[in-house]
Amino acid sequence: MSQSKIWKIATKPPEEKIQKLANEININPYLATFLVQRGVDTFDAAKHYFRPKLDDLHDPFLMKDMAKAVKRLAQAIEKQEKILIYGDYDVDGTTSVALVHDYLSKFYPHIDFYVPDRHNEGYGISFTGIDFAHSHQFTLVIALDCGVKSVKEIAYAKEKGIDFIVCDHHKPGEVLPDCVACLNPKQTDCPYPFKELSGCGIGFKLIQAFSINHPEYSVGMYDYLDLVAISIASDIVPMVGENRILTYFGLQKINERKRPGIAALIQVAGFKKNLTVSDVVFGLGPRINAAGRIKHAKASVELLISKTENEAQSFAFELNHENTKRKNLDSGTFREAIALIEEDEKLISAKSTVLFNKEWHKGIIGIVASKCIEKYHRPTIIFTESNNLATGSARSVNGFDLYEAICECSDLLEKYGGHTHAAGLTLQIEKMQLFKERFEEAVANRILPEQLVPHLSIDLELPLEAINEKFYHILAQMEPFGPQNLAPVFLTANVMPQNIRLLKETHLKFSLKLHDGREIDAIGFGMGNYYELVMGGKPVDICYSVDINEFNGKKSLQLMLKDLRSSESIINNQIT
Repeated sequence: MSQSKIWKIATKPPEEKIQKLANEININPYLATFLVQRGVDTFDAAKHYFRPKLDDLHDPFLMKDMAKAVKRLAQAIEKQEKILIYGDYDVDGTTSVALVHDYLSKFYPHIDFYVPDRHNEGYGISFTGIDFAHSHQFTLVIALDCGVKSVKEIAYAKEKGIDFIVCDHHKPGEVLPDCVACLNPKQTDCPYPFKELSGCGIGFKLIQAFSINHPEYSVGMYDYLDLVAISIASDIVPMVGENRILTYFGLQKINERKRPGIAALIQVAGFKKNLTVSDVVFGLGPRINAAGRIKHAKASVELLISKTENEAQSFAFELNHENTKRKNLDSGTFREAIALIEEDEKLISAKSTVLFNKEWHKGIIGIVASKCIEKYHRPTIIFTESNNLATGSARSVNGFDLYEAICECSDLLEKYGGHTHAAGLTLQIEKMQLFKERFEEAVANRILPEQLVPHLSIDLELPLEAINEKFYHILAQMEPFGPQNLAPVFLTANVMPQNIRLLKETHLKFSLKLHDGREIDAIGFGMGNYYELVMGGKPVDICYSVDINEFNGKKSLQLMLKDLRSSESIINNQIT
């Protein structure tokens, strides 16, 4: 039931803007078109885009409650209070905990960290975690990547004499927790200019602000950008503004491999070259996540704060092993989910997918939801049983606000929270059928027909002759890529594939002859199903990004195929 993509070609900007930028920064009009489409249309804008500067980061004290947070942290240190660093069990949460814990522990001994158990406690601040803090005499908790909706839990903590500093980037509810400070740029009255920081990014802002007010505790602040970059890449937050600056410099720190935990993780992941954002997302992120999905995320934090190579390698091998187990679980659960959909006529024709199986592993239901979207392309929630409740992980399609649809069903829920495109929720098992009906109704009333079909966004049409080493070199300088600054996708029409071969019965590879006599290879991973089409001897239109292939010490340009169609299929900038 996987669907054909609709190809959507971006509107070309005015020619005079393109030519002006091309002349000002000495690039070809195709690259200038791509930049202008993204708002980079002047010399100064291009300078900031190609050469990010740490000086362009915002003053952390612009964030609401930052002064209160710094003051309370300083008070805790002065009075020798015990401080607990509390964070979520995903990549953003564990990197946040590692960052703040590592920073404070360099000069303050009365500190520990706590990550809730995904299976027994669930997401966010738990009463179990607060009881742990109380029984171990912690009087200040710094909550990272969670807490903004933990109103009852933080009220419970206050009764026990525990203060909270909340560092969260999720959408706040109507009522905020009664904490000492709530650091969250998404609060409507927060004047902080950039609203899309990761949880770890907000943790970084806290220690940045603290070190500004207390220069005696300034200990290589920017050395922590490797952790921030991993969180930004893995949490799929927009790669613009501060996030792009933090990631740009964070990738440099990652590739220096100075942090033992990250160096060990890179080694077990098998990377030899410098890592890109994509390598972090698909190579490091899943391994850090694996501990929290399968066992306990404490191992991920221990890896990231390891002081020695031997200690780090031990944790890295453990996470790598858990990641292998996680992948096996993913595959089996996904097959079961597909079977449930395919045998139910209502589910096949529905506008949403909601599945429940009490035997499914809680740690991988979010991944399975994402895989279901790849196949069926509609808002999806996968539930399992945890602590006698149905616990779900929700994912959405581009353009559809999943969180709003869930809010419409909030009267049925015990707990929920998240973003436009991802959320978590729990409800009583006996309400599952009613929830399915209400959620399907909420989605059906809101979703547009075009949102139920996958789209491939294309930046511009490009003649193959424009692709050369200089072209690729300038493209590479546009990294880091990510949401709202995705790697450019090009369209070239009427090409004739040559030397066509099928690799491992799954991957498609062919070469293209350019008018100037050069040849360039194109590869489509998982696109073996197009083999018959390209073998038909007729021209095709290809969508692709440009990459470099390194084999046996030799480098060559290569097209990474996104999709292809018969050249007869294009109609009005779309393929239906």
